[in-house]
Amino acid sequence: MHLIQMDSVQRWMEDLKLMTDCECMCILQSKPISIEKDEENELILSSQYSTCDNLQLLLKRAWIISTEFTRIAQKLEKNRWQRVHSMTVRVNCHVRSMINEHSMFTRNSSEEMHQFEKLLIDKCSEFTAFTERCIQTEDEQVLKSMKSCINATLTTVAQYFAQLIELILTNEAQNLLRQIELSDNVYITESALSSLFSLTQEGAHLCRIIAKEGGVAVLFKICRQDCFRCLYPQMLRTLASICCVEEGMHQLEKVDGILCLADILTDSSHSEATRAEAAAVVAQITSPHLTFTQHLSSFLENMEEIVTALVKLCQEASSGEVFLLASAALANITFFDTVACEMLLQLNATKILLAACSDKQIVDTPYSRDQVVTILANMSVLDQCASEIIQGNGVQLLLEMLFEKSSSGNSAEVAACERVQQKSAVTLARLSRDPEVADAAVKLSCIPRLIKLCRSPTERNNSDSVLVACLAALRRLAVMSPDGLEESDFQQLVKPRLVDSFLLCTNMEESFV
Repeated sequence: MHLIQMDSVQRWMEDLKLMTDCECMCILQSKPISIEKDEENELILSSQYSTCDNLQLLLKRAWIISTEFTRIAQKLEKNRWQRVHSMTVRVNCHVRSMINEHSMFTRNSSEEMHQFEKLLIDKCSEFTAFTERCIQTEDEQVLKSMKSCINATLTTVAQYFAQLIELILTNEAQNLLRQIELSDNVYITESALSSLFSLTQEGAHLCRIIAKEGGVAVLFKICRQDCFRCLYPQMLRTLASICCVEEGMHQLEKVDGILCLADILTDSSHSEATRAEAAAVVAQITSPHLTFTQHLSSFLENMEEIVTALVKLCQEASSGEVFLLASAALANITFFDTVACEMLLQLNATKILLAACSDKQIVDTPYSRDQVVTILANMSVLDQCASEIIQGNGVQLLLEMLFEKSSSGNSAEVAACERVQQKSAVTLARLSRDPEVADAAVKLSCIPRLIKLCRSPTERNNSDSVLVACLAALRRLAVMSPDGLEESDFQQLVKPRLVDSFLLCTNMEESFV
């Protein structure tokens, strides 16, 4: 996925390394420089690159070949026979180069692998021969009849190619997991873990492969051995990546992973880094964006221990990153189960979170404030929460969050700022059913800020969700303090139906006078 997100010029430069004179490269790579010293050459080559580097090269080559398949299909549709043939030759060379490169860096390939490689090479040769015949004839009827054969061959080549890549990646995942499981050497295990983590960063498909090959069980086996304590953070980071897919979550449940995470979080002898990474795994498996968390029954059994440990981690966090991971886990848990909000109240979490927000070294980004205000918004459905907010000067914090702005202009940060504004308005609306909170909000001039956010699209970054939340909060405060609004604001933002006020504000042209 990172290839797709790369700058286009940079991606072209990367691809150029693999695409220049690929026909010549293919011929050269097919011939050993020295027959007698072939093994020595293989050793030199393999020592220059790590498993991670080799897989990166393979994935780049695979991406190029997949792109070429798409382009061939497009040219074939337009009957551009000359282009189809030249691109087919190029794909043929890329496939051979990829297989040769993989063979140089892989020892003891399976018989199944060799069979797939042979099948693919044979089919590529057949494909090239087909397209060559097409450029040697001008008979439209012949070309029309051959077109369906070429389409079928292209589909078969693409399928064989996808199966070979799947087999290679599965084989690499198996090798790495075997190294991790069998090694009692910290350095070898660390190297294999690093390569495995790099694999997980290549997308959900690779995470599924690792999960299916028993990756979650292998990682938890490491996590239960004290001799590998120094590798726990790295192991947990890898585990969090694998658990972004359903197969990883199922494996986690099967090996009692939740219980292991709870043990790590509650054991103060573990380093803060280890507990923070365990919190990151909890945040991942309880993400409200995932649709496959319902089966985590064991999480509910250990939830009280986990929530208590996470609140303590927030309170004792020595850095913004640790606080972010712990608070993100808590925020997700408040969506995951409503009982968590009651637990947080009993643990004085409101006071701890509000205190953390006053420390700019700990809550130092919109992302951290997003987690805090998410927790407050979910807790605000409880009547007891209002007094906690008042005591912790929480209304002032919510007002400050209504002014949240991105300092970098980065799209992710801008989106986080929008969420902070929206959720702070939602929290105000919910809490303002309590007269004491509503009175504090009015005295702190929350109403003028809410009006500004409704009337000025740039203040809310043209966000409709922020607008709806602000209109709801404004209407709740207007009931408690009708004198706080001017007549025009009342007539346009409070009196009409919510949808009418929304349409009025979204069509409003901002005055720059």
